[in-house]
Amino acid sequence: MSKAPLLPTASISALFTLDRAGFSVDNRVLLEPLSIDLPARRVIGLIGHNGSGKSTLVKLLARQQAVSTGSISYEGKSLKEWGDRPFARKVAYLPQQTPNASGMLVSELVALGRYPWHGALGRFGSHDQQIVEEAMELADVAIYRDRLVDTLSGGERQRAWLAMLIAQETECLLLDEPISALDVAHQIEVLTLVRRLAEERRLCVVMVLHDVNMAARFCDEILALHSGRLIAHGTPAQIVVPTQLQTIYGIEMGVLRHPDTGIPLAYVR
Repeated sequence: MSKAPLLPTASISALFTLDRAGFSVDNRVLLEPLSIDLPARRVIGLIGHNGSGKSTLVKLLARQQAVSTGSISYEGKSLKEWGDRPFARKVAYLPQQTPNASGMLVSELVALGRYPWHGALGRFGSHDQQIVEEAMELADVAIYRDRLVDTLSGGERQRAWLAMLIAQETECLLLDEPISALDVAHQIEVLTLVRRLAEERRLCVVMVLHDVNMAARFCDEILALHSGRLIAHGTPAQIVVPTQLQTIYGIEMGVLRHPDTGIPLAYVR
């Protein structure tokens, strides 16, 4: 498979390099061999119908699953060669279904983000505490520090998990459907936080999104998958056009421009 064309990234270096990376299970191909570079300091949205391979791709990048074919490297080093803690200092992953945090305070959850830096038996020092405090402030959950995580609303809980990832002090965030269970107001709240973090901390963010309009609003680049294959890669202006949307979703869609921002908005005809 030929390498997918990359967008101009103003000499921004690649973080992830996929070389014919694919994944199969029980003789079923979930991700066709894919060759592409994912650059640093960009917010990249993965879109496509259910079962298109979006979550599979994120799990491969996060080392939650190993590729069946090909290879994936981070900063030029194969994922297989990275140790768990060194990799966790580079890449943070938030799954679609977050782990059970029953009985845990928000401050305790966020503090878990420091684990890659000191280990289970390492000393949690003043620097670690400072990072945790900064992370809670950035994610606007400091007022909930003494609240149990499972008593928070959906949007508050998602911000608490993002605070944990902030405390991890990585270069890249991998988010699998971070707004799937939230109402529209909380979706905007969470994605605005993600976008601000990416810009202020110069992070790479790769996130799975179902709403193409949210991807157009918050992402620099969009990768569209269909049946395990990458079928489109471009800026929101290149992806959110009727012909591309028809290919991606299999239905006729129209596009108009937001009256204030000019961002393309898709709608079903």
